[in-house]
Amino acid sequence: MRRHERPVRHPNAEVQGRVEATRRAREALAPDGTLMLVEPAASDRVEENLNPIGRIYHTGSTWLCCAHAIWEKGTHVLGAQAGEARLAQVCRDAGFSRVRKATQTPFKLILEARP
Repeated sequence: MRRHERPVRHPNAEVQGRVEATRRAREALAPDGTLMLVEPAASDRVEENLNPIGRIYHTGSTWLCCAHAIWEKGTHVLGAQAGEARLAQVCRDAGFSRVRKATQTPFKLILEARP
């Protein structure tokens, strides 16, 4: 089984860039491999992110990730924060058939994606 021991950071907040990076991870995995996606803890609903941690993540993402995606002429920016449903869709669009939330902390959302 091939495995990556170094983390891979997403290139930006633009959907196609995210899908392409995730697709490349999928291609590098063994047939029974697993991709662990570690993202800032966020809900799919903005109002559920209005807490001290969510506000920090929204601010950083708006100023850095979204601005960078727009600068790269991204056609579809994920937004200031992407929750479980939007991230799972990126994984499915990249060729993963099974995506589930492995765990969540106040700071991180961890998804498991399998072929």
